[in-house]
Amino acid sequence: MGFYEQLSQKIEMKKASIGVIGMGYVGLPLAVEMVKAGFTVCGIDLNEEKIHSLANGKSYINDISDQDLQECLDTNRFFPTNEYEMVKELDAISICVPTPLSENQDPDTSYITSVIESIKPYMKKGMLVTLESTTYPGTTDELILKEFHRMGYEPGNDIFLCYSPERVDPGNESFHTNNVPKVMGGITENCNKVGKLLYSNYIENVVPVSSPKVAEMSKLLENTFRSINIAFVNEMALMCERMDIDVWEVIDAAATKPFGFMKFQPGPGIGGHCIPLDPMYLSWKAKGFRFYSKFIDLAQSINNNMPDVVVGKTSQVLNIYGKSINSSKILILGMAYKPNISDLRESPGLYLYELYKEHGANVDYYDPHAHSFIDDDGFIVDSISYSAEELKQYDCMVLVTNHSDFDYDELANLDIPIVDTRNAFKDYHQPHIHKLGTTSKVNKKHQESIAL
Repeated sequence: MGFYEQLSQKIEMKKASIGVIGMGYVGLPLAVEMVKAGFTVCGIDLNEEKIHSLANGKSYINDISDQDLQECLDTNRFFPTNEYEMVKELDAISICVPTPLSENQDPDTSYITSVIESIKPYMKKGMLVTLESTTYPGTTDELILKEFHRMGYEPGNDIFLCYSPERVDPGNESFHTNNVPKVMGGITENCNKVGKLLYSNYIENVVPVSSPKVAEMSKLLENTFRSINIAFVNEMALMCERMDIDVWEVIDAAATKPFGFMKFQPGPGIGGHCIPLDPMYLSWKAKGFRFYSKFIDLAQSINNNMPDVVVGKTSQVLNIYGKSINSSKILILGMAYKPNISDLRESPGLYLYELYKEHGANVDYYDPHAHSFIDDDGFIVDSISYSAEELKQYDCMVLVTNHSDFDYDELANLDIPIVDTRNAFKDYHQPHIHKLGTTSKVNKKHQESIAL
C-alpha cells in the first residue's frame, strides 16, 4: 500500500493525527473543528502565554468560548504545545501563521519559512502539509515545494502539499470555520484529493482548484475586490460632503436595486489582517512581472488617508464650537477594527489615536471589548471606564467602531459634539451629531443655545 492510500485510510478512519501551527484567529477555530470532527489535534504555537491559556481552558479568541475550548480538552484529543518535536507524531499539518507587511509594504514571509525550518527535522514520508496563511501567488511553490524537493520528497507520492486560504470573519454570527466554503489547491491531483478528503471532515464544502497559485490568487482577489470598492465609496463620501448630500441616504437608496449593485459603506479606514494587507501582496508580486496595478495602489492610498479625513472632520466640528483640536479632550468610541469583537489588528482607531496626539489633543478611548493596546511610544493605553457623567468632560467624541452594546440614546443625549464615522447615529438628528459623508455646518440656533 502506497503513502497516498495509507494516509487516505487513516483519514477515513479518523486515526490521522493533525497539527495546527499558529493558535490565532485562524488556527484555533480550525483546531476546534478538527477535534469536534473526531480527530486528535496538536495545537502548536511558540507563544507560551497562549499555550498556557489554552491548556487551562481559557480562550483569547472571540469566536471560541471557554466552554468550546474546555469541551475539546475534555475529549483528551486536543494538545496545546510550543514544542515542534510533536510533528514527528503527526500525519497532517495545517500552517496558520501571520504574514504581515514589512515597513516597505513588502510581504513578510519569515513566519512561514521559520515554520518549515522548524518542522523539517521531524517530518516523515506520507504527511500532508497545508498552508493557510494569506500570501502572494507562488508562495507554496517557492517557499515550501522547493524545500521539500531539496529534502528528497516527491509531492503526490511520498509527501502531499496544498494551499487552502483561510476565510475567517471574526464576530460573524452566521458564517464560521465549518460552513464557509474552503478553496483547496494541491500541487498534484493526489495532493488535492487527500487535502479535500481531510478537510471535508470538518468543512461543509471544499472547493478544489487546479493549483496552489489559483487558490492563493483567489484569496487576494476576494479582498482586493473589497478594498477597491471600499475606496470607491470612501471617495463618494468625500464627494457627497462637498456637494451637501448625505452619502448614507444615497447608499441606502442605491441598495434597493435588486441586481447589479453591492452595498459597501465608507468609514474611518480599513482594519483587520486581510483588506489592508492582501492587495499589497498582489501588487508586490505583479511588479515582478512588470505589471503595475493602478487600481490597487489608488485604493490603498484612499483608504489609508481616511484617518486623516476623520481628523479634518473633527477639526471642522470643533471649529463650530469655537475650539481647535490642540488641547481639546477627545474620546474615541470603539477601538476594535469591526463591531462586537476585541480584534485590534490594523484598526484605523489606532492610527486616529496617534494622529490626534500629534495634533495636540488629549485623547482617550472607550471600548467594552478591546481593553488596552500599546501605542507607538510603547506605552500601554487602557480603555476608560464607562460613566455618562465622566463623558461630559470631553469636547468631542469620535465614533470609530459601532459596537452594538453602546448606549446610543445616552451618548446622543449628552449634547457633546459627536463625529460619527459609521452612521451609527442614523436615527438621531440632533445638531451636535456630525456624520462622515455629510456636510458639517454652523448651526446658528444651536450655537446661540451654547452661548446661553
